[in-house]
Amino acid sequence: MTAHNDGPISIHPVRNKSEKREFVELAFRLNRGDPAWVPPLKGEATDLLTPGKNPWFEHGKAQLFLARRDGRTVGRISAHIDDLALQQSAAQGMGPGTGNWGLLEAEDADVAHALFVAAEDWLRGQGMHRSLGPLSISIWDEPGLLIEGFENPPTIMLGHNSPLYRGWVEAEGYRPVKQLLNYGVEVRDGFPPLVNRIVAAGEKNARIRIRKVDKKKFDAEAKLIMGILNDAWSDNWGFVPLTDSEIAFVGKKLKDIVFEDLIRVAEVDGEPVAFMIVLPNINEKLIDMDGSLFPFNWARLLWWLRKPKSKRLRVPLMGVVKPLQNSRMASTLAFMMIEYIRRDGVAHYGVEEGDIGWVLDDNQGMNAVAEAINATINRVYQIYDKPLS
Repeated sequence: MTAHNDGPISIHPVRNKSEKREFVELAFRLNRGDPAWVPPLKGEATDLLTPGKNPWFEHGKAQLFLARRDGRTVGRISAHIDDLALQQSAAQGMGPGTGNWGLLEAEDADVAHALFVAAEDWLRGQGMHRSLGPLSISIWDEPGLLIEGFENPPTIMLGHNSPLYRGWVEAEGYRPVKQLLNYGVEVRDGFPPLVNRIVAAGEKNARIRIRKVDKKKFDAEAKLIMGILNDAWSDNWGFVPLTDSEIAFVGKKLKDIVFEDLIRVAEVDGEPVAFMIVLPNINEKLIDMDGSLFPFNWARLLWWLRKPKSKRLRVPLMGVVKPLQNSRMASTLAFMMIEYIRRDGVAHYGVEEGDIGWVLDDNQGMNAVAEAINATINRVYQIYDKPLS
């Protein structure tokens, strides 16, 4: 990352489409030298920031800022407020008066400082007394600043940033409030004997059924899964409920990379009580596409999606309904879903490794599951906050 420290820095609120394009494209210029950075598809990155495209804006508002110096764009940041997050309990991490920042990119510490001043001033002007981030831009998108695990490209839906940013964020007076862990695990040769015994015992239990999703009923399946998710995660730190339109949006976004044998729903006594979503790592293809599907990347991607081979799969989401949490049944269901998906992943997709995350650092149940299958932490993300006096 090159620093140009001569000349004053000016901050500009993003007001139109061309400035929004500038906001998106800056990330490509500043990260181009990082071999682990995966360029997002520019269309998707733009939709994330656009009211009418991203249903988050039905309950949230955002202001994007660009930093310029000597006629060049040298940084960016978002400041945003989620009305649903404001309604949550403060004890759960969000709550009244808490605004957010995210999407930070900066050439140097001076630029980062000027951007934070602008973002915090905007949040204060909206009546916020606490700034929490980074979130890009919802807690459900890419939360947290990467602080460990810079060596390898992230898998699908995991963020990546310069190692310099941690120092710049902390220099602004932000303190860590929560860590999100991502685990890596070798899956080709199966799991330890204890896990296999739990799975075998679960298979003998007539009350349990583990099924694949039915893509022909995709909308209904997405609604069912997200309904379990909203219940399962409702006591988690940072939880903000997903609205019906956000559930539909997520479903539409994931539809092309959802495969029936990589998503499982667990039923007990005929009732759906748990799910696990696993996605092939589309980042293996995106890393060479420079953010564009044209002219030939679209065809390459479609061809890959017909029968993807993916060395690494990612588990972005799993959940068990609240009444079963911390029970023996919950861990049985988790191990059964993980094992069934592992078998199909290895047999049909050439999978060798899995990624599980994000996992809250205090989520004892999930951290215990990860430990039991010999998973090890390979990326750590940190969320920070700061009082706005």
